[in-house]
Amino acid sequence: MAERVGVKRVQDWTEGLFARLAFAFFRLLPLDAASALGGMLARGVGPLLGISKRARINLRRAIPDLSEPEIARIVRGMWDNLGRVVAEYPHLGEFKLYDSGGRVTVEGFREIVDARGPKTRFIFFSAHFGNWEIATLAATQAGLKVIEIYRAANNPFIDEIINAARGVVGSELVPKGSVAARRAIGALAAGKHICMLVDQKMNDGIAVPFFGRDAMTAPALARLALRYDCVVLPCRVERIAGATFRFVADPPIALPRTGDAQADVKQLMTAVNAAVEGWVRQRPEQWFWLHHRWPD
Repeated sequence: MAERVGVKRVQDWTEGLFARLAFAFFRLLPLDAASALGGMLARGVGPLLGISKRARINLRRAIPDLSEPEIARIVRGMWDNLGRVVAEYPHLGEFKLYDSGGRVTVEGFREIVDARGPKTRFIFFSAHFGNWEIATLAATQAGLKVIEIYRAANNPFIDEIINAARGVVGSELVPKGSVAARRAIGALAAGKHICMLVDQKMNDGIAVPFFGRDAMTAPALARLALRYDCVVLPCRVERIAGATFRFVADPPIALPRTGDAQADVKQLMTAVNAAVEGWVRQRPEQWFWLHHRWPD
C-alpha cells in the first residue's frame, strides 16, 4: 500500500511539473497564439489516445445516427477545444466581457439579472462546454458576489495550478462535497450567488434522463434552488472561432412546486439536463465527451 501511494505521489508530482511548465509557456505567448497552439497539439495527439475510445462510445450511444466520419470530426473538435481551454487558462484575466469590441459577446445575462430585485439569489449553471471558465467571469464582472462549486482535479498539484489561474475570476472557490453544501447554504443566506457545472456523473446522485438514458446527476442545485427560492439560470459559453466566444444566458428555468419534494427535485434536474443536452446537440464538438456520464 505504501509503495502504491509513493508511486502515485511521484506520478502526480511529475504530471504537476509538466502542467506548470506548460502553463508558464502558454502564459508567455499572446492569447491567440496560445489558444491556436493548444488546439493544434491537442487535436493532433488526443484522438490517438486510448481515452478517446470513451468519447466514441458515448457519441455512438447518445447520438446513434452519427456516421463514423462525423464521430471522428467531433472527437477531433473536442480535443481542439480542450487544448485551447488549457492554453487559455493563463490568460483568463484578459477576458473583459462587458468591454465593447471584446472577445466575448454577452447575450441576455445583464438583462435577466438587472430585471430582478436586489434580494434575488441566483444559481448559474453551465457545463464543460466551450470555455466554461468564462461563465463565472460574467457574474463577477457584473459585480455579483458568487461562490463557484467545482470538482477538484484528481491530481492535487494540477488542481492547485488551475485554481491559481482561476484566482483572477474573483469568485470564492469551493470543492464539491459536504463542505460545499454547508458553504453554499451560508453563501445564499448572505445574499451571494452560486455558479456550478452540472454535467459530471455523481455516483450517489439521482437518475435523470440525459440523451434519452438515465445519468446519475447531482441533485444539489435543485435542492438549494427549491429551498431558497433561487432563480436557476442556464449559461453557456460557445466558442465562435479561435479565442472568441458567445456567452448566452437562456431564460430561467421555472421552479416546480407540486408539494412532492423528491418529484420537484427530479423535475428541475430533468430540465437542467435537457438544457445542457440542447447545447451539446447544437455544437457536439465543444462538449467534453470523455466523462463517464452514464453508468454503463
